[in-house]
Amino acid sequence: MHPALAHIESWIFDLDNSLYPASTNLFELIDIRMGQYIQRLLGCEAAESRCVQKRHFLEHGTTLAGLMRDHGVDPHEFLAFVHDIDLARIAADPALVAALDRLPGRKFVFTNGDEAYARRVLDRLGLANAFDGLHDIHAMAYLPKPHPDAYAALCGRHRIDPGRALFADDMARNLVPAKALGMTTIWVNNGSEAGSHGADPAMIDFVVPDIAGWLAEIQGTWTDKEAIA
Repeated sequence: MHPALAHIESWIFDLDNSLYPASTNLFELIDIRMGQYIQRLLGCEAAESRCVQKRHFLEHGTTLAGLMRDHGVDPHEFLAFVHDIDLARIAADPALVAALDRLPGRKFVFTNGDEAYARRVLDRLGLANAFDGLHDIHAMAYLPKPHPDAYAALCGRHRIDPGRALFADDMARNLVPAKALGMTTIWVNNGSEAGSHGADPAMIDFVVPDIAGWLAEIQGTWTDKEAIA
C-alpha cells in the first residue's frame, strides 16, 4: 500500500457506475423503469415523466426522495419496480476482484439503491463476499447521498472513523459531505450522467477513471494526483 493511504482502515465504495463502468449503461434500464413508474403514478407522457425524474434526482439526490416528498410514494414498492432489470450488461472484473481482496482493513458499499438490488449486482460482479457491510437507502432512513445524515448514519452503524476512511463515488457532489467529515475522497470520473454536477476540487483528493486500475496502482506504483479538468 502506498504510504499516503497507510492510515486508511475503512474503504467505502459507491455501487452503481463505480464498481462497474458507466459505459455499461446499466442505469439506462433503471431510468426506463423509473419513467414507467412516474407515468403510471402521474398519468403523464414519457417526456414529462423524464423531466420529473431528473428534477428530483438533481434536487434531492434520488428520484425516490422527491417522489416520497411530493407524492407519498412507498419506497419498497418503487425500488422493487425500478430494480426489476436484467443485469446481463455487467460482468465480473477479475482485476477488481483481486484488488479488493488485497486491500487491508474493512470494506463497505454505500449506495442510494436498496440492499436486495445491491446484492444482485455484487453477485454478478463476483463480489458477493468482498465486503464487510452494505449501507443502503433503507439504512439511511431515505435521506440519500449527498445528505449529511446518510454519512453520519453509515459511520455510526459501522463504527467508522472518518479520519481513517476513504470514500469513492462517481458523483462528485457525493464526496462533499464525506470530505467534510474528514474522509479521503476519490472521484470516479468515468462519464456518469451528471457526474461532475456539484464538483468542488477542494473536496476531491483523487480523480480516477476506474476503481480497478486505481487500486492496482496504489498497491504497486503510484503517480501524482490527477488534476480535475
